[in-house]
Amino acid sequence: MALRILVAEDELITASDLCDTFAEAGYEIEGPHAGISSAMLACQKIKPDLAILDIELIDGLTYELAQTLIDDNVPVILHSELAEREEIAARFPRAIAVAKPCPPAALLDAVGRMLATC
Repeated sequence: MALRILVAEDELITASDLCDTFAEAGYEIEGPHAGISSAMLACQKIKPDLAILDIELIDGLTYELAQTLIDDNVPVILHSELAEREEIAARFPRAIAVAKPCPPAALLDAVGRMLATC
Protein backbone atom coordinates (compact mmCIF):
# COMPACT_ATOMS: atom_id res chain seq x y z
CA MET A 1 0.00 0.00 0.00
CA ALA A 2 1.36 3.40 -1.00
CA LEU A 3 2.08 6.03 1.61
CA ARG A 4 -0.42 8.89 1.60
CA ILE A 5 0.85 12.47 1.21
CA LEU A 6 -1.42 15.43 1.87
CA VAL A 7 -0.65 18.40 -0.37
CA ALA A 8 -1.93 21.83 0.73
CA GLU A 9 -0.96 24.41 -1.89
CA ASP A 10 -3.01 27.26 -3.36
CA GLU A 11 -0.87 28.01 -6.43
CA LEU A 12 -2.29 25.81 -9.18
CA ILE A 13 0.94 25.16 -11.11
CA THR A 14 2.94 24.45 -7.95
CA ALA A 15 0.18 22.19 -6.61
CA SER A 16 0.03 20.27 -9.87
CA ASP A 17 3.82 19.86 -9.94
CA LEU A 18 3.89 18.62 -6.34
CA CYS A 19 1.10 16.11 -6.92
CA ASP A 20 2.65 14.85 -10.16
CA THR A 21 6.10 14.50 -8.60
CA PHE A 22 4.89 12.41 -5.69
CA ALA A 23 2.38 10.36 -7.69
CA GLU A 24 5.16 9.45 -10.16
CA ALA A 25 7.32 8.42 -7.18
CA GLY A 26 4.61 5.97 -6.09
CA TYR A 27 2.88 7.90 -3.31
CA GLU A 28 -0.87 8.23 -2.92
CA ILE A 29 -1.83 11.91 -3.07
CA GLU A 30 -4.51 13.65 -1.02
CA GLY A 31 -5.20 16.99 -2.63
CA PRO A 32 -4.16 19.44 -3.62
CA HIS A 33 -6.05 21.55 -1.10
CA ALA A 34 -6.06 25.30 -1.65
CA GLY A 35 -7.59 26.06 1.74
CA ILE A 36 -6.97 25.15 5.36
CA SER A 37 -10.52 23.95 6.01
CA SER A 38 -10.38 21.55 3.07
CA ALA A 39 -7.00 20.19 4.17
CA MET A 40 -8.17 19.79 7.78
CA LEU A 41 -11.29 17.93 6.67
CA ALA A 42 -9.18 15.57 4.57
CA CYS A 43 -6.91 14.88 7.58
CA GLN A 44 -9.92 14.13 9.75
CA LYS A 45 -11.26 11.63 7.20
CA ILE A 46 -7.96 9.79 6.61
CA LYS A 47 -4.77 10.57 8.48
CA PRO A 48 -1.94 11.18 6.00
CA ASP A 49 1.48 9.59 6.37
CA LEU A 50 3.09 12.95 5.61
CA ALA A 51 1.92 16.49 4.80
CA ILE A 52 3.40 19.12 2.52
CA LEU A 53 1.96 22.49 3.49
CA ASP A 54 2.35 25.86 1.87
CA ILE A 55 2.65 28.35 4.74
CA GLU A 56 -0.07 30.61 3.36
CA LEU A 57 -3.21 29.24 1.70
CA ILE A 58 -6.21 31.12 0.34
CA ASP A 59 -7.85 31.25 3.76
CA GLY A 60 -4.88 31.96 6.01
CA LEU A 61 -1.67 30.63 7.52
CA THR A 62 -1.25 26.88 8.02
CA TYR A 63 0.58 27.07 11.35
CA GLU A 64 -2.32 25.62 13.36
CA LEU A 65 -2.78 22.78 10.87
CA ALA A 66 0.96 22.09 10.91
CA GLN A 67 0.99 21.92 14.71
CA THR A 68 -2.09 19.66 14.78
CA LEU A 69 -0.44 17.25 12.36
CA ILE A 70 2.87 17.32 14.23
CA ASP A 71 1.05 16.65 17.51
CA ASP A 72 -0.60 13.67 15.76
CA ASN A 73 2.88 12.39 14.74
CA VAL A 74 2.42 13.21 11.06
CA PRO A 75 5.69 14.40 9.49
CA VAL A 76 5.32 17.89 8.02
CA ILE A 77 7.23 19.70 5.29
CA LEU A 78 6.52 23.43 5.13
CA HIS A 79 6.86 24.83 1.61
CA SER A 80 6.77 28.56 0.96
CA GLU A 81 8.60 31.54 -0.44
CA LEU A 82 7.30 33.57 2.52
CA ALA A 83 8.94 31.48 5.21
CA GLU A 84 12.27 32.18 6.79
CA ARG A 85 13.95 28.84 7.38
CA GLU A 86 15.24 29.82 10.84
CA GLU A 87 11.80 31.05 11.93
CA ILE A 88 10.14 27.84 10.79
CA ALA A 89 12.86 25.70 12.37
CA ALA A 90 12.40 27.51 15.68
CA ARG A 91 8.61 27.30 15.60
CA PHE A 92 8.41 23.72 14.28
CA PRO A 93 11.60 21.86 15.22
CA ARG A 94 10.09 18.52 14.12
CA ALA A 95 9.26 19.83 10.61
CA ILE A 96 11.40 20.53 7.57
CA ALA A 97 11.14 23.88 5.79
CA VAL A 98 11.89 24.11 2.08
CA ALA A 99 11.88 27.32 0.08
CA LYS A 100 10.01 27.73 -3.19
CA PRO A 101 10.92 26.94 -5.82
CA CYS A 102 12.29 23.61 -4.65
CA PRO A 103 13.55 21.09 -7.22
CA PRO A 104 11.53 17.85 -7.28
CA ALA A 105 14.58 15.77 -6.33
CA ALA A 106 15.13 17.91 -3.23
CA LEU A 107 11.48 17.53 -2.19
CA LEU A 108 11.61 13.77 -2.71
CA ASP A 109 14.78 13.70 -0.59
CA ALA A 110 13.06 15.72 2.16
CA VAL A 111 10.09 13.33 2.13
CA GLY A 112 12.43 10.36 2.33
CA ARG A 113 14.29 11.88 5.29
CA MET A 114 11.06 12.68 7.13
CA LEU A 115 9.59 9.23 6.59
CA ALA A 116 12.86 7.54 7.64
CA THR A 117 12.65 9.21 11.06
CA CYS A 118 9.14 7.91 11.77
